[in-house]
Amino acid sequence: MSEHFVDRNRLWSRLDAAVAALPEAPPTPIAVVDLDAFDDNAADLVRRAAGKPVRVASKSIRVPALISRALAHDGFAGVLSYTLAEALWLHESGVSDDIVVAYPTVDTAALRRLTSSPAAATAITLMVDDPAHLALLDAARASDVEVRVALDLDAGLRLGGQHIGPKRSPLFDTADVVAFARRVHEHAGTRLVGVMTYEGQVAGVQDDVPDQRTKSLLVRRLKQASMAQLAVRRREISDALADVTELEFWNGGGSGSVEATAADGAVTEIAAGSGLLVPGIFDHYASFDPRPAAYFGLRVSRKSSPTIATVHGGGLIASGPTGEDRSPVPWAPPGLHLTGLEGAGEVQTPLTGHPAALLKIGDLVWFRHAKSGELFEHVRDVHLLAGETVTEVVPSYRGCGLAF
Repeated sequence: MSEHFVDRNRLWSRLDAAVAALPEAPPTPIAVVDLDAFDDNAADLVRRAAGKPVRVASKSIRVPALISRALAHDGFAGVLSYTLAEALWLHESGVSDDIVVAYPTVDTAALRRLTSSPAAATAITLMVDDPAHLALLDAARASDVEVRVALDLDAGLRLGGQHIGPKRSPLFDTADVVAFARRVHEHAGTRLVGVMTYEGQVAGVQDDVPDQRTKSLLVRRLKQASMAQLAVRRREISDALADVTELEFWNGGGSGSVEATAADGAVTEIAAGSGLLVPGIFDHYASFDPRPAAYFGLRVSRKSSPTIATVHGGGLIASGPTGEDRSPVPWAPPGLHLTGLEGAGEVQTPLTGHPAALLKIGDLVWFRHAKSGELFEHVRDVHLLAGETVTEVVPSYRGCGLAF
């Protein structure tokens, strides 16, 4: 019996016992975050960042108490939010006064709120990559308060006429970047303070999958080529932007590329979020081996045969390209599998494998979501586990009545 198998059985017992000790059985899905694993992962991200601050990617957390817990760790500084409305809420709630919005906003109501609050405008940085973003900001302005702005640059790999990586920004060539930077710098009411380059083709792609060795080798080589090309581009763009203005920050990376991004001299801070909770798609990376920290529990509701255990609910499918790796992973007890014909269903999920025969109606099965943060769109309460005990139940964004 492998050590990994034993660990998952122990986890099963620990999660079940912690939930059983609660005054009242919570409704499913029951979301649990293991704080010991969360804190270990936070420390590991700081170690991998090698002295550069880690900015918390809130999209991968979506639980205010956990965002605050990450920020309390030495080595973490600021939030990378995913909408302006979220950034405004985080600032108003006192979670952070240093928030970079990772994506351009077209939310005119939120822009009016931002430009009507000098305090919020000082704390929040908008992301732009097109003159239309500046025009929309001007049209939505509620006052002449100065707005902090950062440029999102394409960090994809250009190879053989192909673009490999997230399709984010139209800004790639140095000349185009500098021309737009000058436009932002000279634009009334905005101040250019930063740059973002997210190399998702490195940070967000598995590269050490046991049954995909040839593909994994190819992915690792593409990652190396991407980081080498990006290092040259970052240096060239950084040198050219120095003639336009002095930047406060250059954000880069993600949980899967912390070491490689931190080694780039142009980058001043690292973005990370998934590496704190460690969803299913972060299991097979050559560069790091974090501890899973987030789980959701579903109860067995029926047994259509002695060898099948069906849980109620389960269809928490992750975003991204449709495929098996976007389905939740039955984790504890170990040895359970989704069925090929039904998979994870909205109202029921049949499970096979040797533990299915042992499970009884009412028993809990624990899953891991494929992507970090998205789990908490499906629950209001998050149970924080320290050791063997649920020490606190905190709200997700949904639990706070928020949907960003």
